[in-house]
Amino acid sequence: MALSACTARALRQPLQPEQGAPSRTTCPRRHSRVEAELAESRPGSFAASVRAGPPRGVSQGFYSQPIQDKPLKASSSLAGALSAPLLALLPRGRRRRMHDLRRRWDLGSLCRALLTRGLAALGHSLKHVLSAIFSKIFGPLASVGNMDEKSNKLLLALVMFFLFAVIVLQYVCPGTECQLLRLQAFSSPVPDPYHSEDESSARFLPRYNFSRSDLLRKVDFDIKGDDLIVFLHIQKTGGTTFGRHLVRNIQLEQPCECRVGQKKCTCHRPGKRETWLFSRFSTGWSCGLHADWTELTSCVPAMVDGKRDARLRPSSKDRRGSPNSNPGANSPSTKVRNTSKSGKNFHYITILRDPVSRYLSEWRHVQRGATWKASLHVCDGRPPTSKELPSCYTGDDWSGCPLKEFMDCPYNLANNRQVRMLSDLTLVGCYNLSVMPEKQRNKVLLESAKSNLKHMAFFGLTEFQRKTQYLFEKTFNMNFISPFTQYNTTRASSVEINEEVQKHIERLNFLDMELYSYAKDLFLQRYQFMRQKEHQEARRKRLEQRKFLRGRFLQTHFQGQRQGQSQNPTQNQSQNPNLNANQNLTQNLTPNLTQNLSQKENRSNQKRNPGQDQKGSNNSNGINDYIGSVEKWR
Repeated sequence: MALSACTARALRQPLQPEQGAPSRTTCPRRHSRVEAELAESRPGSFAASVRAGPPRGVSQGFYSQPIQDKPLKASSSLAGALSAPLLALLPRGRRRRMHDLRRRWDLGSLCRALLTRGLAALGHSLKHVLSAIFSKIFGPLASVGNMDEKSNKLLLALVMFFLFAVIVLQYVCPGTECQLLRLQAFSSPVPDPYHSEDESSARFLPRYNFSRSDLLRKVDFDIKGDDLIVFLHIQKTGGTTFGRHLVRNIQLEQPCECRVGQKKCTCHRPGKRETWLFSRFSTGWSCGLHADWTELTSCVPAMVDGKRDARLRPSSKDRRGSPNSNPGANSPSTKVRNTSKSGKNFHYITILRDPVSRYLSEWRHVQRGATWKASLHVCDGRPPTSKELPSCYTGDDWSGCPLKEFMDCPYNLANNRQVRMLSDLTLVGCYNLSVMPEKQRNKVLLESAKSNLKHMAFFGLTEFQRKTQYLFEKTFNMNFISPFTQYNTTRASSVEINEEVQKHIERLNFLDMELYSYAKDLFLQRYQFMRQKEHQEARRKRLEQRKFLRGRFLQTHFQGQRQGQSQNPTQNQSQNPNLNANQNLTQNLTPNLTQNLSQKENRSNQKRNPGQDQKGSNNSNGINDYIGSVEKWR
């Protein structure tokens, strides 16, 4: 049993007083608080050693025995008092607090030891990794393995600072919004977003010769007037994606109203209850499911003119292909009907796709059970008979058909579908194959499809989404909200076919292959022409701005000089006697310069337009000369 401090002092000889501490002859019952704090604050005192706890590296069991610097001379009766723990010398409340502190200190020391060893191991491994990296980079110039402790700490501090900077940058400048932190800005210029979407060469070599009017497609589309965009949707060409862009992704004064759960959107003109878009997502399949060029050019004017119930306009004799007459004699380059009786302007647009990919995509679509039974195929005022257009399957659909069976059907409309959808079928007797030989029929259909495609207001390609967006914006002067996305992985790309099957598909779609080659060449030439035109326009604006700023600077400079001379004429004359000469010189130079410039312009105008009057036409001739120089530079 532990003895109190007074009992221990009574049974043994009094301890030697500490150095600098006052001697006490009595044993008070309880020390005052001030004396206890003074005793604990002394560095050499016994209470301070107890409060400080066991030294580093000494276990708790070893520390339970009292440690005395000098042995105490005590009698045999003091053995029990000497074996008592040192904590017994403290009061009971302080003893309880000391036990708690000792337990906490053990747990804290263990955590600190584990953390220290873990950090040491991490620093050691990091040191080896960095030494290996630096040895690879710098070679014999620096050896990190022989670095001292200060260099290790410095290296660790640099790594931690780098990690901290990366974390801060993620919060301050997330993503690629910060232009100054892009690594490409220091290595190479920003790549062209229109060139990076496909694998086309940087320098496009055209195969066909197109005129300037064929390449320059710019429509003055009046959405508030009577203009109408008609979308010809060919199966499996990405028309659904493009149709959604038309109703949901265009910046308009009055955007289309699209409700959740409904495919159709309401696209009205500003201030009117009329639509400006004729497509699947705005008016539905009003002229039949996937109506072709022949159906749309007859149905759309009738729908716009108020004949909502009638799907077709009565065909005229000049467009009717009679069996006795030769349809090939008619010009295959029949232009698109651009106006109606009410004076509305129609602007036809469409999307084309690589024939092999489109064919495989349609096969996969039919294999899942899809059909186009709702298609009318109306031509020359009537739909085709079952003999003219037989079916390839006997059941409700053609689901589960293999690719070989899909290719072997001679009446499959998937063969050369894009040519048939874009050509004028009345030139070949519609679906009556006995009107003319097959070779002549194919030639007329191909030429008609090329002509209609060339005279359309716009057409895009599925393989060039960003270029399609660019040409549409430049053609109709309408901007999209978000850029188009190029999807390189489709259902058709997942189909693995060998070279023989691919050549068979190309033979079945030989007209589409030639049409796509023609369309791709025309599309890329239009894109390059519009880009060059845009660069020239930007350069012309920069030159005009520089000329304007230069003229304004000269004007303000001369005005300032004249105002200064008029305010202090006598002072200027007294201070600078040569001012009059300089002023006369500048006044004589400016009219001479303007006169020389006007004379040069008059001479050039006389050379170019000798029969026109020079008086009153200097400004217009100067503008014409400038435009002529720009056109010559182009």
